[in-house]
Amino acid sequence: MPYENFKPVPGNSSHEAMSLSALNALVREAVNRTLPETYWVRAETSDVRVNVSSGHCYLEFIDKDEPSGQIAAKARGAVWARTFRLLKPYFEQETGQVFRSGLKVLINVSVEFHELYGYSLNVHDIDPSYTLGDLVRKRKEIIHRLQQEGIFGLNKELPFPSLPQRIAVITSPTAAGYEDFVDQLTRNKEGFPFYIKLFPAVMQGEKTEESVINALERLFPHAGLFDVAVIIRGGGATSELSSFDSYLLAANCAQFPLPVITGIGHERDDTIVDMVAHSRMKTPTAVASFLIECMNREAVQVQELESSIHAGATARITQEKTVLRLLATKFPLMITGRIEIHRNRLHTMTAHLSALPQWLRHCSERIGEISPRIRRAVDLTLSRNATFIDAMPLRLQNACGTILSGHRRKLELDEQYIKMTSPEYILKRGYTLTVKDGKIVKYAAGLSGGDEITVKFSDGERKATVL
Repeated sequence: MPYENFKPVPGNSSHEAMSLSALNALVREAVNRTLPETYWVRAETSDVRVNVSSGHCYLEFIDKDEPSGQIAAKARGAVWARTFRLLKPYFEQETGQVFRSGLKVLINVSVEFHELYGYSLNVHDIDPSYTLGDLVRKRKEIIHRLQQEGIFGLNKELPFPSLPQRIAVITSPTAAGYEDFVDQLTRNKEGFPFYIKLFPAVMQGEKTEESVINALERLFPHAGLFDVAVIIRGGGATSELSSFDSYLLAANCAQFPLPVITGIGHERDDTIVDMVAHSRMKTPTAVASFLIECMNREAVQVQELESSIHAGATARITQEKTVLRLLATKFPLMITGRIEIHRNRLHTMTAHLSALPQWLRHCSERIGEISPRIRRAVDLTLSRNATFIDAMPLRLQNACGTILSGHRRKLELDEQYIKMTSPEYILKRGYTLTVKDGKIVKYAAGLSGGDEITVKFSDGERKATVL
C-alpha cells in the first residue's frame, strides 16, 4: 500500500489515516482487479429513467426474496446511450414489452466502482428470451387465476344481440382507428343505422389499464342503453400491449354485463383481454365490418322470410282460386240438393204439428195428476231449509270465534318473538354491539389496530380504539 496515502492524525493520536478518496480508489482498484470480466446476472428492473439530452438510461437492479417478496439486494445500473439505442428496440421487438420498471431480465454487466458515485453495474447486453419466459409464466398465472375464479368465460356466455346497433366505444378520441371505425359504420353501403357513444380512455402507456377500467365503470350504469361494448386501439407499438395482459382489466371485461368486442390492432398472439372478450377482431375496421355483417345477416334473413311469405301467399291464392272455380261449377247442384232436403224437413214438421193438440191434452192430464206430489215435496224441502237457516247464525258465530282465537294467539307469539329478538332486549341480557364507521362489526378479522369503534350497551355507548 503506497505510504503517501497515509498522513498523521492531528492532535495527540498516534494513528495514521488516509482520505476517503484514497480509500475509494483502493476499492476501485480491488474491484477492477478481482472482477475484471463481464457477468450474466438475473435481476428485476426498477426506477428506469432515460436522460433525454444524453440518451443514457439509468436504473436500479433489485433482487427479491421469493417467500417474503422483500428486497434482498440492490445495485445502481446504467446503459450508455450507444448501447441503449441498440438494446431497447431489440428487447421490445423480441418480447413485445416496453423496457420499463418491474421486468425480470437477464443482463450482461461489468462491475464498476467510482470514488464519487460508488458501486454500479454497466449493462452491455440483454437476453430477451429470459424476460419472455417470465412474461409467459405471468400470463399463464393470470389465465389460471381467472379460470379458477370462474370468470374467464363469463362474457362469452352472454347472448349476442341480433341487431347490434347501439355501440359503446372505449378508445382514445384522437386515435386514427376510432375515426376509421366510425367512418366505416356510418358510411356502410347497406345504409344500416348505428348509434355510437364514445367513452374516452388512454390506450397507450402506463395509464392504459387504469384508464380503460375507469371507462368501463363510467359505462356500467348505462349498460342497458347499449347492445355491445367495443374496445379498440388504432395501431401503436406491439410493445405497448402489456396493459391488456392485466388481471384487473381482464377481470372487468370478463364480468361486464354487455358483450365485449376487442379490436386492439395487432396480429400477434391474443392478449388476455382478447381471450376473455365475447369476440376478438384484429383491428377497429375489422370490428366495424363484423357489426355490419351481423346487421346484414339479419337483413338477409328478413329478405328470405319476405320471399318465403310472398311465395306462400301466392301459392295459397292460386289454391283458393282453384277451389272457387270448383265451387262455382258445383254450386247450382249443391243448392238444388239443399233445397230438396229442407223441403222434406218441412213436410215432416207439418205432420208433427197436426198431432200436437192431442199431445198437449195428454200432457195437461199428466200435470194435473203430478201437481199434488210436487207441492208436498216443495213443502218438505222448505221446512228442512228453514231449520238449517235458523241454526246458521250460531254456527257462524262459533266458527268466527275459533278463527279469531287462533289469529290472536299467533299475534301474541309473533309479538313475543319480536321482543326477544330486538336489539334492546339482547343488549339488556348483557350483550354489546360493536360499530365501526356506522356499520356493525360481525367478525374480529374486520378490525385492525388503531381502528376507532363504538361499543353500545343497554344504557348507553362508549368510544374505543382497537390495540
